[in-house]
Amino acid sequence: MKLAVLGAGAWGTALAIAFARQHEVTLWGRDAALMAALTEEGVNRRYLDGCPLPASLALTAELSAAVADAELVLVVTPIAGLRPSLRALKALRQDDVPLLWACKGFEAGSSLLPHQVVDEEMPHLTRSGTLSGPSFAREVAQGMPAAVTLGSENAAFASEYARLLHSPLLRIYANDDLVGVEVGGAVKNVMAIATGVADGMGLGMNSRAALITRGLAEITRLAVAMGASQQSMLGLSGVGDLILTCTGALSRNRQVGLKLAENKPLDVVLAELGHVAEGVSTAREVLNMAERLEVDMPITAAVCALLYHGAQPQEVVEQLLERSPKSEFGD
Repeated sequence: MKLAVLGAGAWGTALAIAFARQHEVTLWGRDAALMAALTEEGVNRRYLDGCPLPASLALTAELSAAVADAELVLVVTPIAGLRPSLRALKALRQDDVPLLWACKGFEAGSSLLPHQVVDEEMPHLTRSGTLSGPSFAREVAQGMPAAVTLGSENAAFASEYARLLHSPLLRIYANDDLVGVEVGGAVKNVMAIATGVADGMGLGMNSRAALITRGLAEITRLAVAMGASQQSMLGLSGVGDLILTCTGALSRNRQVGLKLAENKPLDVVLAELGHVAEGVSTAREVLNMAERLEVDMPITAAVCALLYHGAQPQEVVEQLLERSPKSEFGD
């Protein structure tokens, strides 16, 4: 199968490497200088140093060349890049090719999930879905085993393309609960920031376990309120992605929390990180959605207080600890 991967960041590069083992893949990046460097050096030193690109992987900075004969297009950008990518595809009359996206989060300003952005820009597209789940880019690029979910409202599409893309090293499972897959992939980044703060403050593994578990409860409440299945929260894009992002040393969002625990300003934290941490922009949109749907999300509110309202780590921890206990499985 001919694949076009749009986005030459860490995750786009990793997926291009992984799929190039079985398919004919072209990796597109908008930065011509970066793509020239990838071509010359055979590695993405900016985003994924130490992971060689396979000789079979085609590289280009020309979008028209990347998608010209593609049988499947994968948009692998931050959520902010999804809508511009879709519009660029429409301008090239490539809005009827099967589409996957690996963007996680809610669009800033609109609070839309990725599939809702796709629905706005490509309302007639029926073969589309998201790729999500517990998967650090570096490990996928290195060929370490991983499992992810292909979520789509079109169950037949999800099953067919999960089968086509599935490999022993990158196992892909189909799920027709698109909302659940996307909410899990988005909100786990917010919880990873909270867990990083707790770890950075030295609060111990008990508190980490509590945060992850109560974080899952928050994610589930929001997902169900948005129409998702509770069962999806127990899958790869739910608890699987949550555990990885909250505990893994490669997690950018956890790194944000660790640095916030040192009382560093957010702009300094992001500058030191040098990569996009989706949980930062997603937290505010998640809280807006929760308030709109009257869903209680205290951990998310605490993260927003840290990120946007000048609260100190110790202050928000105390506020969470002072909350009155409730029934564990109640609202």
